[in-house]
Amino acid sequence: MLKTRRSIVLLSTVAVLAHLGGSIVHGRAHESLGVGLSSWQNIYVMTVIAIAPLIAMVMIWTRYARPGLVLLVISMAGSLIFGLVYHYVVISPDHVSHIPSGDAQGLFRTTALLLVFTELFGLVVGLLGLRESRN
Repeated sequence: MLKTRRSIVLLSTVAVLAHLGGSIVHGRAHESLGVGLSSWQNIYVMTVIAIAPLIAMVMIWTRYARPGLVLLVISMAGSLIFGLVYHYVVISPDHVSHIPSGDAQGLFRTTALLLVFTELFGLVVGLLGLRESRN
């Protein structure tokens, strides 16, 4: 499927930018509904969910592609687990079925699901890229 370095670079870039866009819009829905995060969650979101994928994307464009792919896999897996746990498992105002009322409820739910798909896409692209880079 991923036979060239160029396709790995392109798909990983699409994955990271789609994830970043979804994260920004989801963050706005959080703000609109007043769904705050704890201090450690804010740090996690900024480092693992926002910054790490961007660093991975830049690395993938360079001779450090393989470590970039490793970082992409780790950050997307970490983002996916975090999102699944807090949006679909732990009952809190961050759970899609327990968010406060407001105009951004639909946006919150939609972007939470969108993030699952972008994180899965980034994780799969990263894993396929690592497999291809071994050859």
